[in-house]
Amino acid sequence: MTARSSITHLDQLIFDNRFVHELPGDPESSNTRRQVEGACYSRVSPTPVAAPKLVAYSREVADLLDLEAEVCESADFTQVFSGNRLSAGMEPYAMCYGGHQFGNWAGQLGDGRAINLGEVINRQGQRWVLQLKGAGLTPYSRTADGLAVLRSSVREFLCSEAMHHLGVPTTRALSLITTGEQVLRDMFYNGNSKLEPGAVVCRVAPSFTRFGNFQILAARGDTDLLKKLVDYTIRTDFPYLGEPSPTVYLNWFEEVCRKTAQMIVHWQRVGFVHGVMNTDNMSILGLTIDYGPYGWLENYDPGWTPNTTDAGGRRYRFGNQPQIAFWNLGQLANAIYPLVGSPEPLQQAMNSYVSAFEQGWQAMMAGKLGLDEFDAKTDDQLIDELQTLLRDVETDMTIFYRRLALVEMNTELADEVLMAPLMAAFYVLEQLTDQYKTRLGNWLRQYIKRAQCNETTDENRRQSMNATNPKYVLRNYLAQLAIDQAEQGDYSLVNELLEVLRYPYDEQPDNEKYAEKRPDWARQRAGCSMLSCSS
Repeated sequence: MTARSSITHLDQLIFDNRFVHELPGDPESSNTRRQVEGACYSRVSPTPVAAPKLVAYSREVADLLDLEAEVCESADFTQVFSGNRLSAGMEPYAMCYGGHQFGNWAGQLGDGRAINLGEVINRQGQRWVLQLKGAGLTPYSRTADGLAVLRSSVREFLCSEAMHHLGVPTTRALSLITTGEQVLRDMFYNGNSKLEPGAVVCRVAPSFTRFGNFQILAARGDTDLLKKLVDYTIRTDFPYLGEPSPTVYLNWFEEVCRKTAQMIVHWQRVGFVHGVMNTDNMSILGLTIDYGPYGWLENYDPGWTPNTTDAGGRRYRFGNQPQIAFWNLGQLANAIYPLVGSPEPLQQAMNSYVSAFEQGWQAMMAGKLGLDEFDAKTDDQLIDELQTLLRDVETDMTIFYRRLALVEMNTELADEVLMAPLMAAFYVLEQLTDQYKTRLGNWLRQYIKRAQCNETTDENRRQSMNATNPKYVLRNYLAQLAIDQAEQGDYSLVNELLEVLRYPYDEQPDNEKYAEKRPDWARQRAGCSMLSCSS
């Protein structure tokens, strides 16, 4: 592709829109809620808003789209990415898909408040789908209004970019724009509805295709369209696998399994809890998608989920995410079975998830501990004991691992000296009994002996740990503070957090307050410790 200069006006963006050009669409043109069959999408335009205002944009995502800063800060940018204007080449549509929600088949779901504007080809030849979330009604909105509120939009915008800078596979976010309108929401579905400020986020990804896109076609017995969608997906998103065939279908599924495993390993590394791992929220590219009731582990608790809807069963709790991803892949395998015709090769492909996750998790944990490589003979027991220690008292996961790099590599030191760098990670000092301190001291000595087996220097160990264990994550209470201010028209903290989270592994002396553990006031506050699917 010939080089071209940066975009100075949005009408210069180059769209090819393969999805709508190569796959069948909904023949019905009216934007009414209905079952859509025999189609992968419905054409629909965003709903115009009253008084859009730019809150923030990501300069890194703008760079992906070849957009100059002047374009992103223009009035036209705000009009286009709030849904008030379509730039040249945009062909908006909403995707049709189904899914399993909390383990139960939910039938047709689809983009109920997301509208794809089109597929941009940048000057590197990369494909980027632009999608507005909160852009109004679509045929898949069911009983909802298709809109989004500022509260959830701040969380989605900040977390998309925070995850990218953490090195976690994710969809991206270009912009966050308020609409100047009020949206009625019942935050916890408990009869306490109120008006909240509306907002629109522009999400960006190579593809927004989900497991559920294939499931809905299989559930309806539409094998011909299922094959068309799988073939399109392989040719567009996995061209390196070759031309579609039964063998390539299996290679593709195995690739999805592998990418999914890598994503989950990263979630476990940084303490991210998705909160709603339904199959319609699973990307075939192994990207974190749909930032709804997510949260970060603060005190280490494998049983924690931020989602109030999941409070009873805790299906999507932190410690269960690897198993849920495997279950979800099983549903995708069921969906593409008609194209393969035999369960055994699909099961073999699913085994690749198990091996990829296990190998990835072991390498990840070795990295968190600053070990050259994982040694099952010693490290399984070492890690099991550590996770028990972290769970037995309220211990901030992010701070503990970050400060573990500061522990002196000397087994002769007293327990109190060895533990000193870690004290900032404990929430309730009264929980640190003499028995616990002795146990932690013993673990630290085992860890020191194990780390001393490294062939690299202690300084290299610390550097490696600091490149694996972030200092800054989007803590639940920080997101809520940014929301509180944004709802009052002050967007400074949104932008400040965006800047801090660009460098999560760096020491930022002026931003130490954003690396502190959760304050007591946030322990049970709505938005800090618990969230719902309401957005």
